Amino acid sequence: MSHIPRILIVGGGYVGMYTALRLQRRLRRGEARVTVVDADSYMTYQPFLPEAAAGNIEPRHVVVPLRRVLHRCEIVNGWAVGVDLQARTLEVHPHQGPPRTLPYDILVFAPGSVSRLLPIPGVAECGIGFKTVEEAIHLRNHVLAQLDLAASTEDEEVRSRALTFVFVGGGYAGVEALAELEDMARDACRYFPSVDPGDMRWILVEATDRILPEVGPDMGRWTLEQLRARGIDVRLNTRIESAEGGRVVLDDGGEFDSATLVWTAGVKPHPLVRASGLPLDDRGRVRATAELTVEGHPAVFTAGDCAAVPDLTKPGQTCAPNAQHAVRQARTLADNVVAALRGTERKAYRHAYAGSVASLGLHRGVAQIYGRKLRGFPAWFMHRTYHLSRVPTFNRKVRVLIDWTLALFFRREITSLGALSDPRKEFEFAARPESRIPERAERPVREGRPGPRAAEERSGSPAPAERR
Repeated sequence: MSHIPRILIVGGGYVGMYTALRLQRRLRRGEARVTVVDADSYMTYQPFLPEAAAGNIEPRHVVVPLRRVLHRCEIVNGWAVGVDLQARTLEVHPHQGPPRTLPYDILVFAPGSVSRLLPIPGVAECGIGFKTVEEAIHLRNHVLAQLDLAASTEDEEVRSRALTFVFVGGGYAGVEALAELEDMARDACRYFPSVDPGDMRWILVEATDRILPEVGPDMGRWTLEQLRARGIDVRLNTRIESAEGGRVVLDDGGEFDSATLVWTAGVKPHPLVRASGLPLDDRGRVRATAELTVEGHPAVFTAGDCAAVPDLTKPGQTCAPNAQHAVRQARTLADNVVAALRGTERKAYRHAYAGSVASLGLHRGVAQIYGRKLRGFPAWFMHRTYHLSRVPTFNRKVRVLIDWTLALFFRREITSLGALSDPRKEFEFAARPESRIPERAERPVREGRPGPRAAEERSGSPAPAERR
C-alpha cells in the first residue's frame, strides 16, 4: 500500500481553517490526509465579538464548527506542546488522557497569538481579555450584572466601583469593545430607574498619543472626539501602574476602584512558537519566506499572527497581524502546499492593504477604504456589509443577517446570565444552604431560595491554540 502524505495543521483559527477548507477542495481523493489540531472545535470570527458582547448577534453565530465545515479533514482537539523538526512529529495533549505523537510530511504552523500581558501588579488577577467568544459573553453578562448591583445597593462605594469600566488599549479590540458595551449599557439603563447613564464611568487608557492608528490620523482624531462627546474618558499617553484588588492606579495620577478591567493592549505569538525550534525574528515571530514557508524548512509552512511574512508591497516590512492578511495568506499557503505535493511552482504572497473599518456602536462607525474616509452611519453600514461578506459559510451569513433583522423590531435583551460560568453553584447551594448566606446579614428567603446572587467571579480559561 502506497504512503499517503499527511498535512498537519497546527491551529484552527483563520489560517488553519481557511487553509484546510481550501485543501479539501483542491486535493484529489487519496492525494493527502489533512489533520487539524486545535484546543477548540470551532473557529471564532473575531470582528463580530464586539457585536456579540453587545447582544446584536447570538454568540454561536460568530463561531464556525470545524467538524461541520472540514468534513474531509481529521480534527484533533488538544494542546500542541512540541514540534520535533528532525523526526517530523508533533506532540499533542488531549484535554484528557495520555499525550499523542502525530507524524507529518508537511506541517502548517499557525498557532496564532495570545494577549500580550505586561508585568503590572493585579492585571492578571483582575483583568480579562477580548480575544475569544467566551471573554466577550462573560463581559456582556458582567456589565449587566454590575448594573443590577448598582441598582440594588445603597452603598455608594460599591455602586461607584460597579459603574466604573476600564479598558486598556486603544486599538481595534479596545475601542470597538468599549463602544459597543457602552452603547448596550446606556440602552439598558432605561430598565434601571435608579441608574442614569451619566452615573456610569467608562475609561479608555492608551499609552500612545492616538487611538485607532489603522484608520489614519484624521479618522483617529474624529473617533476620539466622538467617544469624548459620549462622556467616555479617553486618556492618551497614559499607562496603568497597578490594579491590585480592583484599585486601578494610572501614571497620570488617576486612581479609582473598578470591578471591570478589560485588557486589549496588543497580542504576542503563541507560547508554542518559542518552543518550536523554528527561526524567530526580534518580535518572537516565525521567519517566513514570501512563499509562506519557514526559512530553512521547506516542508514547514506558516502564516498569520505568529509569522513574520514579508510584505512585497512595502519592501523591508512585514504584513500586519490582522484578519485581512490571514485569510488571504491561507489561500496562498494552501495553493503552495498543493504545489509542494505535486512538484509545481509555488507563488509568492502579495496583497496591498485595502483599508480598515470599525464599529463604534449602533449606527456609528469609522472607516478608511482605499484612501476614502467614511464616518458615522455610512462607515457602520460598510463595517456590517464587509464583515457579513467575509464571515465563513453561508449558514453563518444567514444567521447573522437574521439576528440583525430581528434587532430592527425588538430591543436588546438585558438579562445577565453570569451563572453560566458556574453552573454548579445552585446545586452546591442546595447541599450547603449556609454557604451563600453572608455573616451579620439577614437575607430574605422565598420558596427556599435566597435573595440576590453574589457578584459573579470569573473563572480563568486557558488560551486557545489559534486566535486571530
